[in-house]
Amino acid sequence: MREGIHPEYHQAKVVCNCGNEFVTGSTKEDIHVEICSKCHSFYTGQQKATQARGRIDKFNRKYGTK
Repeated sequence: MREGIHPEYHQAKVVCNCGNEFVTGSTKEDIHVEICSKCHSFYTGQQKATQARGRIDKFNRKYGTK
C-alpha cells in the first residue's frame, strides 16, 4: 500500500437522538445519527404487520407480480 493516502481509522462513538450510544470503527471520531436499531420501528417490533403487508401488495400490483 502507498504511504500517506489512507485516512486515519478511529474508534468512533455513535450517539443517537434517543440517547443510545455505541462504539464502532470509522474515519470520523464522533458520529450523530437520528435513528438507530434501538429506536427504529422495524427492529423494535413496533411496526405493524398490516402496514408492511400493504406495502408488499402495492409493490406487487405496481409491478404485476402474482
